[in-house]
Amino acid sequence: MIETFERAALAAGREILAVFEAGMHVTLKADSTPVTEADQRAETIILDILSAELPGLPVVAEESVAAGQVPDVSSGRFILVDPLDGTREFIDRRPDFTVNVALIDGFVPVAGVVYAPVKKVAYRGSANGAQRLTVGADFTVTGREIIRVRHASAKIMAVVSRSHFTPETDAFLRENAITDSCSIGSSLKFCLLAEGTADVYPRFGRTMEWDTAAGDAVLRAAGGRTLGLDGEPLRYGKRNQTEDADFANSSFIAWGGPPA
Repeated sequence: MIETFERAALAAGREILAVFEAGMHVTLKADSTPVTEADQRAETIILDILSAELPGLPVVAEESVAAGQVPDVSSGRFILVDPLDGTREFIDRRPDFTVNVALIDGFVPVAGVVYAPVKKVAYRGSANGAQRLTVGADFTVTGREIIRVRHASAKIMAVVSRSHFTPETDAFLRENAITDSCSIGSSLKFCLLAEGTADVYPRFGRTMEWDTAAGDAVLRAAGGRTLGLDGEPLRYGKRNQTEDADFANSSFIAWGGPPA
């Protein structure tokens, strides 16, 4: 299955780069978030591959959900797709946007692929561990490296959202005496923890499950964890929430390895 996710992400990334290089038309969805033809074309490619190779497995995809197409996920086993995570990065022509595909099983992310087309790098995680992939100009994988989270030193490195830095994030950094941080867009924040470049990713504010699932799967496969503010692992397949929309996440803290 992870190989299917990898193929789908790489194929979608090729289409996204074509739009990125040619220029894009931006529209707003009902929730006032931006969407481009790259989002829509990439999602179509991913869904076509998934339906051909993994028929019958429910797929929750961002643009399909926006159009009212929501499958039954009550079994706890389904796929989450964000065809273009970091649309604002994409629109602003920054390289941090990604393609995200993840398997949820038992309401937990157990496999995922994150692909950053401009950076020519992808990450995958499954029961067999986590890898960092180098992607060539022809959209084939030219190198694979096993990755693991690192043991945090006394000087913790945080990775924070470029577009969603909040007062709560600032307070978390101060309360934990964290003075070193870097900012990056999209689900790549999880991947920096997974490869041992950073130690913690605090996210205060709303995200959607398709934003986080693939990166979370890579991080967990690399030995990390993603916890809600209650200290419990982040769960997926959240429906009929009284205080938020279906598939919305509340605040969380993603961690790399334990202290050294």
